[in-house]
Amino acid sequence: MKTIDLRSDTVTRPTPEMRAAMLEAEVGDDVLGDDPTVLALQQEAARLLGKEAALFFPSGTMCNQAAVRALTRRGDEVFLHAQAHIVFYEQGAASALSQVQLRVFDSPDGTLDLEKMEEYVHTDDDVHWAPTRLVCLEQTHNHCGGVVLPLEHVLAVRRFCDRHGLKMHLDGARLFNAVAATGVSAAEYAAPFDTVSVCLSKGLGAPVGSVLVMDAETLPAAARARKVLGGGMRQAGIIAAGGLYAVQHNVERLADDHRRARRLAEALAALPGLDVDLGSVQTNMVFAGTRGTGVPAPQLVARLAAEGVLCLDESPWTVRFVTHLDVDDEDVEAAIAGIRRVLAAV
Repeated sequence: MKTIDLRSDTVTRPTPEMRAAMLEAEVGDDVLGDDPTVLALQQEAARLLGKEAALFFPSGTMCNQAAVRALTRRGDEVFLHAQAHIVFYEQGAASALSQVQLRVFDSPDGTLDLEKMEEYVHTDDDVHWAPTRLVCLEQTHNHCGGVVLPLEHVLAVRRFCDRHGLKMHLDGARLFNAVAATGVSAAEYAAPFDTVSVCLSKGLGAPVGSVLVMDAETLPAAARARKVLGGGMRQAGIIAAGGLYAVQHNVERLADDHRRARRLAEALAALPGLDVDLGSVQTNMVFAGTRGTGVPAPQLVARLAAEGVLCLDESPWTVRFVTHLDVDDEDVEAAIAGIRRVLAAV
C-alpha cells in the first residue's frame, strides 16, 4: 500500500534535478560573504520580491525572529494576528529573544481589525506603555486555512503603519502560493513591507532554508540578528542551491497543488460528517471539521494513517490536509478513496 503524505508541504523531497544542482554547487564561506551560490540565491530573491537585499537563513522561524529583532527594541510592542505562525508555532521566541510584547487581534480570515488597533497604538511619550513599533502579517495564513490576505487589506495596514510611524514585516512562508492563487506578483505583495520572509522548503520543495528580503538600510541589523541567533553558516551554497533551483523552477507549478487541494476539498465536503468550508480553500490546504462524524481529529488521523493517508489534527475536531509537489492526481484520488473507507467504517 502506497502511503500518501498530506501532513504538510514541508515533507517534500528534492527532485533529481535539484539534487544535481546541490551536488554541483560552487561554495565559499557565507559568514565571510563569499559563497557564490548563497549570493546568487539572495540576489534572485531580492529581485523577485523587488527589494534591495536578502539574507539566507536555515529556517523560517529564525527568519521571522531576525526580522522582529532588526525592526524593534527591547520593550517594544508588536501587533499581529492571534493565530499567526509567530504566535502559535515559534515558542514565544519574540519575547524570549527580542524581549518584545505581542498584542494580538483575532479574525476568521487572517486580517487585522484596524479600528481596534487604533485604540492600542502607543508611543514613547507615555512611560506606562510599551511603544508600538511593528505590525506583522502572514501570507498565506496557515492557521486560517491557507487563505490569501487581499492586497487591499495589506495596503490598508501599510497606511495605518505610515500614520503611526510603524514598521511592517510579512511572514511570507507561502507567499508564492498567494502569487499562484491570484496572479498578483511577489514584488507587488512585498512592496508595502520593510521585511519579508519566504520559505523555500514548503511548496517550493527545497530541503531546507528561508530568505529574508529587505531594503539596504535594514540589512546590517538583520545580519547581526542572524548571527546572534546562530544562523551564520559556512559552505551554505550546497543547501542554497536547492533554494535557488526552487525559486527558478517550482513557482508556477504551485497552481497544480491548488487544483488538487480543490479536488480533495470538494470530495471531502460531499462526505457525511465532514465539514469543509470551500470558500477558505484558496491554496494548497484543506481543513475538515470532524465533529459531525463523532470521531475526534486525533483518532481520525490515526485511522487514516492505517489506510495509508497521512494528515494532521489541527485542533481536537479539525484535520488538515496539504497538497504539494510529491502528491499527484492519482494520489489525491487514492487519498479520497481511503478517507471514504475510513468514514464508512465509523
